Amino acid sequence: MVTEETLKTHEMELESRIRNLVWTVSGDYTLKLRPDVERYAKEPDTVLYDTIRQGAFSCYFDREAYSLYLVKKVYSGAAEGELMMLAQLVTEEAVSKRLESERPGVKGFRRRAAEEILDHSFESLSKNETGRLKLEYLRGRREEDEGKSPSYSGKTREWMKLLKHASETADTMELIRVTDELYNKVVDPAFVKKHGDLASVLAVTIEELTEYSWKDFLSEELYEDGLETYLERVSLDMTNFTSKEAEEKKEKTAGSDTKKVVVVDEKALARMYQYIQRNYGKTWLSESEEKSRNYQLCRGIHSDCSLYYTEGVLKNPVGKYYQLSYAQKQKDKNLHAYYDQHRAVRQNISLLYQELKKAMLLQEDQSFADADHGILQPARMWKVGRSQNADLFRLEQRRNSLDFVVDILVDASGSQRPRQENVTLQTYILAETLSRLHIPFRVMSFCTFWDYTILHRMRDYDDPREKNSNIFEYITSSNNRDGLAVKAAGMDLLKRQEDRKLLILLSDGKPYDVLVNRPNARNPKPYRDDYALHDTATEVRRLRQQGVSVLGVFVGEETELMAEQKIFGKDFAYARDIRNFSHMVGSYLRRKIEE
Repeated sequence: MVTEETLKTHEMELESRIRNLVWTVSGDYTLKLRPDVERYAKEPDTVLYDTIRQGAFSCYFDREAYSLYLVKKVYSGAAEGELMMLAQLVTEEAVSKRLESERPGVKGFRRRAAEEILDHSFESLSKNETGRLKLEYLRGRREEDEGKSPSYSGKTREWMKLLKHASETADTMELIRVTDELYNKVVDPAFVKKHGDLASVLAVTIEELTEYSWKDFLSEELYEDGLETYLERVSLDMTNFTSKEAEEKKEKTAGSDTKKVVVVDEKALARMYQYIQRNYGKTWLSESEEKSRNYQLCRGIHSDCSLYYTEGVLKNPVGKYYQLSYAQKQKDKNLHAYYDQHRAVRQNISLLYQELKKAMLLQEDQSFADADHGILQPARMWKVGRSQNADLFRLEQRRNSLDFVVDILVDASGSQRPRQENVTLQTYILAETLSRLHIPFRVMSFCTFWDYTILHRMRDYDDPREKNSNIFEYITSSNNRDGLAVKAAGMDLLKRQEDRKLLILLSDGKPYDVLVNRPNARNPKPYRDDYALHDTATEVRRLRQQGVSVLGVFVGEETELMAEQKIFGKDFAYARDIRNFSHMVGSYLRRKIEE
């Protein structure tokens, strides 16, 4: 008689076998797995093949990046079930042939898994376009195994041709493009018009995902875990040939959009501050200081906004949330970029330092004046007791060209995400150069989330050089209200005692902040296009009128250069490549020193 204990032992042994299979294929013994022992009894080859594919996909591609895209696509309005089915086809096409060339025995698992799916799921798959595409794909693979050339007709031929691109790339981003295009063609041809293109999907921030309620996608006992649990589930389902959750969700959501436009109520507004803390870390201001700054700065077109000053979620977290691990991963990416381009970065620092140091030495004008202290002049000793003019000394006078203070303000909006590592390195080059010259400077990044413009201080004016390493904590997200950020940075800069003040703004020239539709909002007008450009340019001119030099360092696409020019006039630098960064920025800074 088979006891309950015997069954549990068998299940544990089976789970262990499945885990070991994935870990062996992937070489990564830290992968999270969800062995489907219950399904194994019905479809053993499918479960084992899915397990092998999980390991292979993790070995060949960036599993986390791909699953995060899928979550963002669902958040943006995609039907989860159909998206997951397409993702399963894309991941299968991406790894199967490569896997079989390395491990020929896998081919048998794949063929038997396909037969199991056709036996058990043919009827349900044939009910919709995505399911029929999967059936055609399985049929085509079977014909290939038999040495035949599969033929497709109509739209299916086009879709299969697109799907085949997945087997021709080793780039995760290319897989994402294939998946996105396939979904927009097969499932929802109007998706781009209704919800935005791939760039819009990828621009969705971790903060927005965390804020969103994933209850529609999770069982009741998992509600509290939210994004992390859903992301983990997607990561596992995307490499399964069949998924119970995906099949159920496909039937529920086919032809309908899951995500709706959310109107934030007063209760949500009251909780907003907690979300800001969770996403960006605790503020370093007292409550009274925060209120004072908001009162002084959030006026006019920014009157419905608030400022939030922080040193980042890595420095001052409020708990162990997903944002903390995400921020650490982004820091690691920035550091890896630095290690990869270490020589070019150090060379830029050296060249920029030498150029600015030389300009400063040339500006140190030396002159002498008669004085009652300094270097004694023997030829004037006769005046002692004979003249009321007691200036027996000569005093050396130098113009201090080092009487500078600099603010570096960095756009950290979501549009900078593709350039995050390069912007980090450019900021670090500036910081290291200024440190060597012993010029006081501050580094802050800024972005806007809901009503809050976040100012992330990575280094304060008089901090030691070691603080420059905080720049690698630069992370991009959400929108950007450039005019308010410039205004806030300028207020602190104007309080400094140094004679010569300089603000350097690294941005892509695209101020953009479209507010959430909030009740009782006094200023719902979107902050973008000419409206935002004019505001930012006005704040730049205001600072210049008060004696602050303002330089724009353009770090965007060349098509946006006109916007940068509207903001900064002729005072902006555009370094297309990090290798000529020191030359482009150095020529402007040298001119400022020589003025």
